[in-house]
Amino acid sequence: MKYKAVIFDFDYTLGDCTEGIAASVNHGLKKLGYEAGELEDIRKTIGLSLKETFSCLTGSRDQEEAQRFSVCFKEKSDQVMVEHTRLYPAVRPVFEELRRQGRRIGIVTTKYHYRIDQILDKFQIAGLVDVIVGAEDVKAEKPCPEGLLYAMEQLGADRSEVLYTGDSVVDAKTAAAAAVDFAGVLTGTTSFREFEPFDHICIVSDLAELMNALTQEK
Repeated sequence: MKYKAVIFDFDYTLGDCTEGIAASVNHGLKKLGYEAGELEDIRKTIGLSLKETFSCLTGSRDQEEAQRFSVCFKEKSDQVMVEHTRLYPAVRPVFEELRRQGRRIGIVTTKYHYRIDQILDKFQIAGLVDVIVGAEDVKAEKPCPEGLLYAMEQLGADRSEVLYTGDSVVDAKTAAAAAVDFAGVLTGTTSFREFEPFDHICIVSDLAELMNALTQEK
């Protein structure tokens, strides 16, 4: 068994928070005097840091304004995010099978750590996850490898023993920066063609397909 640990992104990898994210983004934009963003434009930013999301949607690189946006986003997301999060059906069986195989499980995300705790509690799978690294746990968010490297340290896993799984180019770059293997999933907004230039062990339609690949791993 090559991979001692499988570490996942959250948004569009393990679940769909689009409705809550869109409401929180538009709350922040309106508070700062911007027009609401289009849903498809917001979807394309999911997985980025809040500061990058703000920059992509407004074109502004004003760091103080981006920080105010982040505060306003959190204000709304504390009210709506957990309620409007949908976990993908394959997550529980995949996590249970990974644990049965003796592998450890981590989550490294640009979402807040406490938000992931809330979501895992809601779906009653918190006990299946060994480590979570969220936005407030790092100085620099993805694609900086800080969070992924910290998760690996907590799991006691070397680079050669880790697979990082995500739905975006940011996730692929994060895995490359940490020098760990990467698996791309097509449950987000990133296409097969967009993943192809990055090193990967596989690009799969969903987590169930990834689990099949890992089960056949030699």
